[in-house]
Amino acid sequence: MNHMSSVPADNRISVVIIAQDDGIRIKAAIESCKPFADDIVVVDGGSKDNTIQVAESLGCRVFSNPWPGYAKQRMFGVDKAQFDWIFLIDTDEVVDAELLGEIWKVKETLHDPAKAYAVFRIGDFLGKWMNKGEYLVRLYNRRIYGITNSLVHEMPDVAPSQIVNLDGVLWHYGFRSISDHMTRFNKYTDLEAETAFNKGKSFRITRLLLRPPARFVQKYFVQGLYRKGLAGFAVAVFWVMYEFLVCFKHYELTKRRKKLEIVDNGQTEQKGETSYVVQ
Repeated sequence: MNHMSSVPADNRISVVIIAQDDGIRIKAAIESCKPFADDIVVVDGGSKDNTIQVAESLGCRVFSNPWPGYAKQRMFGVDKAQFDWIFLIDTDEVVDAELLGEIWKVKETLHDPAKAYAVFRIGDFLGKWMNKGEYLVRLYNRRIYGITNSLVHEMPDVAPSQIVNLDGVLWHYGFRSISDHMTRFNKYTDLEAETAFNKGKSFRITRLLLRPPARFVQKYFVQGLYRKGLAGFAVAVFWVMYEFLVCFKHYELTKRRKKLEIVDNGQTEQKGETSYVVQ
């Protein structure tokens, strides 16, 4: 890890990575952080490959913790960090040279713990980089901010007025295969639907009918994925599928709850009432 004397002690940064069965990619993620990291924590959820061995060989402090969910695993790692300034990165992400320089600049002047820093992340698909990325808060002070306790998309809970965007790119090598993509889509849409259901949001047929095609228009035309050929078209279609699955799984959870309420009340369902599966 880096320990340059020009950096104040309070400005030291702990990098936190949650991992599971990603020994191939985690090396690049760790090495891209080592120039600015004073501490690297890897939390492994139960890998069966060489993820732990790779992390340990690169000088990381590795902790095993059976997978409790994204937010809780991230919180576990943050609690294990040696320093208050936290940089979050996933096993399939890499800090580029420009972003590395930006982090070094802010590291020398991290005098305001209320400030948090967002990085611009760009993902790949079928060998092409999708230019439309997003800013995500990844550098923050744990004494001021915590991780949102959500089932998916867990992030530091920071007000927009306190966020500073950094130059450079966090490259997200997220694509592995179509099959893997579908597996993760199924998992993430489960979590999105459960989140909406647990918050008491009502299922709306208008959302199911309108949101998927609206997402295609946004991704393919407004954000310019049509310029990426077949890969761009596929990403836009996957977004349609994503929105549809979230909405329909939300509907399924709602129907399931109503069915349980009927049973608990000792009522009899009308014939065909719960037959909502497309034949």
